[in-house]
Amino acid sequence: MEPWQLPATDLVAELRARRLSAVEVLDSIRARADLVEPTLNPFAIRLDERAHLAALAADEAIRQGDAGPLAGIPVTIKDSHWLAGVESPAGSVAKAGFVPHETSGAVARLESAGAVIFATTTTSELCYFGIAETLLNGRTSNPWDPSRTCGGSSGGAAVAVAVGAGPLALGGDGGGSIRIPSAFCGTVGFKPTFGAVPREPSSPGWKSLVSLGPMGRTVADVRLALGSLAGMHPRDRHSIDVTGLDRPVPHLSEVRAVVSEDLGHAPVDDDVRRAFRSAVDRLADDGLITIEASPGLPSSVEVWAAIAAADAWHADGRDFEDKEPLLTAAAADFLRFGSEITAADYVQANYRREEIHHAYVALLHENSADVLLTPTVGCEAFPHGRLFPEQIGGVPTTLPWTDWAGFSYDANLAGLPACALPIGFGDDGLPVSMQVLGPRATDGTVLAVTEAFERSLGDLARPPEGKWTS
Repeated sequence: MEPWQLPATDLVAELRARRLSAVEVLDSIRARADLVEPTLNPFAIRLDERAHLAALAADEAIRQGDAGPLAGIPVTIKDSHWLAGVESPAGSVAKAGFVPHETSGAVARLESAGAVIFATTTTSELCYFGIAETLLNGRTSNPWDPSRTCGGSSGGAAVAVAVGAGPLALGGDGGGSIRIPSAFCGTVGFKPTFGAVPREPSSPGWKSLVSLGPMGRTVADVRLALGSLAGMHPRDRHSIDVTGLDRPVPHLSEVRAVVSEDLGHAPVDDDVRRAFRSAVDRLADDGLITIEASPGLPSSVEVWAAIAAADAWHADGRDFEDKEPLLTAAAADFLRFGSEITAADYVQANYRREEIHHAYVALLHENSADVLLTPTVGCEAFPHGRLFPEQIGGVPTTLPWTDWAGFSYDANLAGLPACALPIGFGDDGLPVSMQVLGPRATDGTVLAVTEAFERSLGDLARPPEGKWTS
């Protein structure tokens, strides 16, 4: 196999045994990136020269026996993540030319672990939407069907991982932005407990919503990356330590899971429902203990939207008032909506966050469950040209409460760890995903359990190259 085809865990073994060099691995990944870039467009900025120097340093560290756990592993970061000296416009023409002079804690930890950062990946405008199409970087397409969205906002990250243009990516998730593109592209995406991975220094918005987390082809790769990313950071006042990240993968008979197809409110297409139920049944056949239940809460989209839009307005809106012609109508409308959120609205929304968190604590505790299983998204990837699907499960998606990602918001509002795992395909032949969610600070348990699920269900095939290569 070519190096680009190998998961990160195998690459670590090959590099440590010196059967491959970091430069050889990087060259293979860069060649793969060159192949996919013209049609799928997953990259915002390529950092080839910088990456080559990092690969040389990784090879030397391995020779000296002083290599970090990710030494020589090519990784991408999101266009919104700060890397000192590299432009970070978050997919927005209005922020073009912004170059941070500091590096975020998560990105610094990747480099300290020896990772080779070779590109930044495309996102939605200012990371506001669940697609990856902007005036600045153009359209990023789904490798399973290039006429469809890859999801977002960490869309380029999911595409790069799906097609082998790097085994690992760092994503960011403030309302599903790791899990949605992972679901649409058939990859694994993990949103950690809020604070488990340091974000600071970073842009000012969504300070209480966004978690940075790893994306990969396998759960083992995601676990590998999280081991280098997680933990307290003196710069980030929200950062926390989480334990048990190396927990052994359990047998399914040792796992109790609450199962909900729709949380009592989320719209779901019939084919997604069938794929989800089929996966749960297969896991149960292999020993998983399942409990059918629901948190019993209404949709949290209004709570999430009030907090997210108000935060966006106060972080970015006034700075962009004189740059509105550089924003799309959708971004300008989102900021305008945020300007209309009153202080009372914002405070009440934050009170509701406590109710949401309590509901999940109670649900898992009362059922003595390790995790909650839901679909990740209620539909397959939708066609380009839209910010969201026209409808899901016969329910129209309407503004301003675009509740098409109803499985996502609660994990951000309550700060819970949640992993997207590919489980099969819908009627259009596109990936369908299961979300595995657990209590705060149980990141190790969630990932160990998800890896057990992955072993039972098997890996998803890679996207068919004939659809996007010529």
